Amino acid sequence: MCDEQTATRDYEGYGATPPYADWPNKARVAVNIVVNFEEGSEPSVLDGDANTETGLIETGGSAFPGRDLGAESMFEYGSRTGFWRLLKILQRYDVPATFFACSRALERSPTIAAAIREGVQAGTYDVCGHGLRWERHQGLSFEAERDAIHSAYDTIGTLTGAPPAGWYCRYAPTQNTRRIIVEHGGFLYDSDAYNDDLPYWVTCEGRPHLVVPYTQVMNDAKYIRGAVATGASFHEILREQFDVLYAEGETEPKMMTIGLHCRLAGHPFRSIALSRFLDEIATRPDVWICRRVDIAQHWVERFPVPPSKR
Repeated sequence: MCDEQTATRDYEGYGATPPYADWPNKARVAVNIVVNFEEGSEPSVLDGDANTETGLIETGGSAFPGRDLGAESMFEYGSRTGFWRLLKILQRYDVPATFFACSRALERSPTIAAAIREGVQAGTYDVCGHGLRWERHQGLSFEAERDAIHSAYDTIGTLTGAPPAGWYCRYAPTQNTRRIIVEHGGFLYDSDAYNDDLPYWVTCEGRPHLVVPYTQVMNDAKYIRGAVATGASFHEILREQFDVLYAEGETEPKMMTIGLHCRLAGHPFRSIALSRFLDEIATRPDVWICRRVDIAQHWVERFPVPPSKR
């Protein structure tokens, strides 16, 4: 069994005395930019599903059953245009990033897969598995979930030149997800948690396993859920989060994850948030902009498995 995804929960975590993260060059904050690439992997009538996926699109949800050509088109914006706008911003500022990628999306957009592969080979980008499809795992049997994770791992590795170091389900894992990840043996970490500002170890199937928490707070899904309306508003949220973490980081360094989606943050006015944020932190010393795998590898090396998790 796996703690924290089954019968037990840890309400205390690191408490009042988190470990000193000791990021490279004594950075106060480790900033990880995550670009979710899902377009083409979402539920679709053309793929045999009953309805078109309407999650995280501009109209806010399903208006009728069956095939929704408008929703399909909004997803297509992410792969046709949004991905490239975000990629060019990352390239302009010469910063590393992580792609949460669905394997079917990569299969259907070979030029995007090739661009990610080029960055992976250069050591600029890394990939975290985000599903065979962009689907809720809660509707899958244990066997189907295991097959999906294994298949995605293999396909992502083939298309991007390196297997995914981590895993992140759509919204939430099942009680079997972490067990499948651990038993697979090829994953360094998972990000199926939102409960901390630092990585931490758990025990699953009698083995230690690393969790690198993700975010729904610093996430552009806020545009669709009504929390923010403009790129300037999202930028302000990013800046305020960073400022607090940077101040705390003098004595207690933490990590900051930024979650973006090609069909959301890839629109022109929303992309301003990422550009402005990168402009600002470029002038701040003691900031480590890094890939997610860099954070995981640092934690493994600097904070090996504690006796309680062995």
